[in-house]
Parts: sequence; structure tokens; C-alpha cells
Amino acid sequence: MQDDKDMLIADLWEQGSSGIIELDSGQVRAFFDDDADRARLAALFGGVPVEADGRDWVALAQERLQPTEVGERFFLVPRWRDDPAPDGRFRIEVNNGLAFGTGAHETTRLCIELLEKYVRAGMTVVDVGTGSGILAQAARCLGAAVVVGCDVDESAIEVAKATGIPMFVGSAAAVGSGMADVVVANISPECLTEMAAEWTRMLKAGGVAILSGIEKEDLVAIEAGEIREEGNWRAMVVFKEVRA
Repeated sequence: MQDDKDMLIADLWEQGSSGIIELDSGQVRAFFDDDADRARLAALFGGVPVEADGRDWVALAQERLQPTEVGERFFLVPRWRDDPAPDGRFRIEVNNGLAFGTGAHETTRLCIELLEKYVRAGMTVVDVGTGSGILAQAARCLGAAVVVGCDVDESAIEVAKATGIPMFVGSAAAVGSGMADVVVANISPECLTEMAAEWTRMLKAGGVAILSGIEKEDLVAIEAGEIREEGNWRAMVVFKEVRA
């Protein structure tokens, strides 16, 4: 599951990894400095092999993450690069590795595309499970007047706070009812299902919830007004009706 992989990557960074690569096979390869305690790392991560390797894996990991055009209006750039945004695109600097949300994953791109469609100037947007804060930044670039993000992972919030957007440690349960025009959540299908009632609770009448982190076989039991896909990944849109 992608959610398990994200947690593993976060744990590896916390233990001092100097570079992480996600292999095409779905496996993760992490690299540590020469003075790292290999025996302790092997014990922490289930006895996986810990080997010496003289290559510059940090540079290789950075090379794999390139500037990316996402949707019609965004340009995501790793923090160590100074590439300017093409004309007509918003430039967002991404802090890879420390929290989920580099723009490289399909679910992030799907959410950004849907934010482009639904966010308008003056709106209030809540980003649940904000990770690195990319989706909150996208909403702000699109003209949202109020943007706030939350995450249960304290280390993710420390990363996300660097965006200058208000962030707090906690879940959607701490968000006021009927406050958001748009809610976006790129989290696991299990959490999406468990929190099904929260999405419409947070929304104003006529509001929109953009929900992703879903693989094709794990489409959650939430009535969707729109489903967007890329590869095996899905994002859904849930609308809160305007009552007469």
C-alpha cells in the first residue's frame, strides 16, 4: 500500500537517511552516511541488508526528481534547483523526502488538477493530511483567501509550516463545521472511508471535497460526483448539496 510506503520513507528520513530512491519494482532503497550504525538500522527495519556503497546516492536521488509541469498552471521544482517557471505557471518549491507530497506521485497531480478546476478567488480551502503542504500552496496560488492545513504527523507539519500557510497538528475533526468551500485530502482509502462524514461536515453548502490516495481496486464507498484517474490511481469529487 502507498500509505505504508510513505510511512516507511518518513521513518527512514527520521533515522538520518541521506537519500532515498523508490525503485520501479515498488521497493525502496535508502542510503546512509558511512558512520551510520548498520546493525541498529538492520534491526529497526526488519533485518534488511545494510551494505556499503561508494556511489553518490544523494545526487542520484536528486537527479531522479526533476522539475515537473502539473495541470495547466503549476511548475513544481525541487528545492535545490533554481529553474524559473514557464510563462503562465505558478512555481512551487518542493521539499522532497521529509513529508509526502513532491508532486511526483499521481495522486498529488490529480489533486492539483482538481484544485485548478474548483478553487476560485476568495474561497476558504482546508488541506487534510497536508504532508509537505503542496496542495495548500496550490490553493493559495489559485486565489483562495483562507488556506489552512492539518496533519497528524508532527514532522510533516514542521515541513509544511515553511510554506507560511497556517498549519496545525491534528485531524479533520478539529476543523469547524461549514467553514470550507473546498476540502482536499490525499490520504489512504481507509482514512477516507473512516472519515466519510467529515468531508461534507466541513463544507459550506455547495462546497466541494477532493479526495485522493485511492488505487483503482480500492475505490471507497463514498458517493462521488466526479472521478479522475491517472494510471492505477484515482481522485474523486464529493459535492455538498445546496438545500432549498
